[in-house]
Amino acid sequence: MSDINRSRSRERRNVRSDFKRTHSNSYSGTVEKLRKGRIDYFILLATIFLVLFGVVMVFSASYYYAKNTYNDTLYFFKRQAIWGVIGFICMIFVSNINYNFFRKYSKMLFMISILLLILVLIPGIGKKVKGARRWIELGPVGFQPSEIAKLGIILYLPNFICSRKKILSRLRGFVICLIIPLIPALLVVVEPNASTAMVMMGIAVSIIFVASPKIWYFFIPVIGAIGAVLAMAFGDGFRKKRFMAWLDPFSDPTDKGFQTVQSLLAIGSGGLFGLGLGQSRQKLGFIPEAHNDIIFSIICEELGICGAILLVLLFGVLIWRGYHTAMNATNAYCCYVASGITSMIAIQVILNIAVVTNIIPNTGVPLPFISYGGTSLVIMMSSIGILLSISKVFQEQ
Repeated sequence: MSDINRSRSRERRNVRSDFKRTHSNSYSGTVEKLRKGRIDYFILLATIFLVLFGVVMVFSASYYYAKNTYNDTLYFFKRQAIWGVIGFICMIFVSNINYNFFRKYSKMLFMISILLLILVLIPGIGKKVKGARRWIELGPVGFQPSEIAKLGIILYLPNFICSRKKILSRLRGFVICLIIPLIPALLVVVEPNASTAMVMMGIAVSIIFVASPKIWYFFIPVIGAIGAVLAMAFGDGFRKKRFMAWLDPFSDPTDKGFQTVQSLLAIGSGGLFGLGLGQSRQKLGFIPEAHNDIIFSIICEELGICGAILLVLLFGVLIWRGYHTAMNATNAYCCYVASGITSMIAIQVILNIAVVTNIIPNTGVPLPFISYGGTSLVIMMSSIGILLSISKVFQEQ
């Protein structure tokens, strides 16, 4: 009889210990998985290749302009390389942080980004460049708050949705979720920077689309987007001229259609295999600041259509693995964040290439990891770090 009692006692202890293991603190359990899990090496390698390729192309596209403007052919190359190293350190550091940390402080980051967007509009704090106030300078270092705001939306909007599980089942909740990213987007429009505001709303809509059970609700943002585009195209004299130049850039090849015409000439002269790395002619004063948003045209000119296709395929691998990580995430928050990060990259790639090839009107959207810009590069690589952190949890399952 005593043997039976002892056996039952052992069974009860085993059941209790199993229960504790199964229902232990979820944060510590995730930390253990993150420690043991493996990052998605497709994402990591694709990012590294893109950044290295971007540094090389920034040098190739900028050395003539840098020599004439700063008397230093390596001026932009050195800065992009330094930001690339900083971005890589941030990416590795962030990839080892538990995703719960980002969720916990997402609201704070979102509020800080809104505060920075307000500060950048104040004369004396925000730096005005070419009629737009988009930069805040801290000594020798400047940054764009709009880039931080993108990440703020990606981290906070999923948290807002997950904290209110049925909010997207009602039209009122759907509209509230659209208003959240609309606040920083409107502040960015005031700078003015309509293209970045469109990217912000595109990111938000992609997150809501993944989370929403009601597809027909999306007629609202679609109609709103069409109205906003028409208002921006015809409501302002400068934008109206740019819109008309898009329809026929060769009708005004020396003014509003100048950049588009020179970009198309660069793409056309590159042919199938290009003129060779460093051999672009259009960067020799024809395309202004060719290392910035228009750099894809230089890639086409120097490496040809084949080089451009390989670059697009590399972006395709990154986007594929990003959405793959989102679809296999262990919880809704990780799924929405991974979708937002991947959509941010996809939207900017599509818009940038569409502008360079004159598929859509000219907008200032940088090519992720490739175009010159420290803030954009560091934020993009930090976002990849978050994606890698989420991929660890997925791969451990």
